[in-house]
Amino acid sequence: MEEEKKLYIGNLEFGVTDADLKKFMEEKGLTVKEVKIISDKFSGRSKGFGFAEFDTPEQAQQAIDVLNGQELNGRALRVSKAQKMRPRKEGFGGGGGGRGGYGGGFRK
Repeated sequence: MEEEKKLYIGNLEFGVTDADLKKFMEEKGLTVKEVKIISDKFSGRSKGFGFAEFDTPEQAQQAIDVLNGQELNGRALRVSKAQKMRPRKEGFGGGGGGRGGYGGGFRK
């Protein structure tokens, strides 16, 4: 998907499917090329956001104007231009500290 034609769509209700979102957009008079709701790779559950691609940057801007703040299944959509994905750091994140040992909490 080309970045200037791709939109981020956030605050989706977790039960919304790709087909639901595409239909909603088409009902608003938008012609969308592709819709993809992002789901958790382990549980398969929606993460509450997705992306939509349009044929032209003008269509993408029109979609922002039409959809941002619109309600779908009781939730106001947040629609903006998609940002390029930043590279992730290796590993599984930082340590949590835990209990005991060093530095956390008060000792008498």
